[in-house]
Amino acid sequence: MANHLDLEEQEQLDQLKAFWNQYGNVVTWFCIVLLAVLASWNGYQYWQRSQTAQAAAMFDEVQKVILTGDPEKVERAFNDMKDRFAGTSYAAQSGLLTAKTLYDAGKIDAAKRVLQWVMEHASDAGYATVARLRLAGIVFDAKDDAQALKLLEADVGPEFAALRADRLGDIYADMGNKAQAKAHYLVAYRGLDPQEQYRRLVEVKLNALGVDPTSNTGATQ
Repeated sequence: MANHLDLEEQEQLDQLKAFWNQYGNVVTWFCIVLLAVLASWNGYQYWQRSQTAQAAAMFDEVQKVILTGDPEKVERAFNDMKDRFAGTSYAAQSGLLTAKTLYDAGKIDAAKRVLQWVMEHASDAGYATVARLRLAGIVFDAKDDAQALKLLEADVGPEFAALRADRLGDIYADMGNKAQAKAHYLVAYRGLDPQEQYRRLVEVKLNALGVDPTSNTGATQ
């Protein structure tokens, strides 16, 4: 009985040796690659956490600089942020705040450049859309309707659809295209929460074009 078991064990050992001789290198390399991937992933996660923490600290500094009201210092602080942490949401947030500060200070071209950067580089689509809408507004204020329309050609998330439609309504109204203006204002009106004051503003715009949005069809008055 013992000899029989010894023979079975020896046979199993021989099979294992044969398997290892044939596939041992493959198994070894697979384990090495797997361990390397896991190590890289853990390292990447640590790096991400570190980057986020540093970006958050720098964002606090950007906010403090913004409170000084000095547009040149604000722009420098934002440039430092985007140079070091461009891939974080804090860079996009800093860009939106910086653009507002620059715009309020009359540095329109600088504000446009910052918004363009956020629009093209923001890691979050929401921030990119906000930058796009704000940039379109600045361009529209400069009476460049064609460029404003071009900026608004891109699709936006449903949460921004009403704001985009309202902006388009403004542009078409300025161009004298009342039919398109009405259509976009109606989209904006119906997409906004009835409790929002902004919806009332869109209603006023529609009324000015002879449209009663409170009716079922939004018929011309």
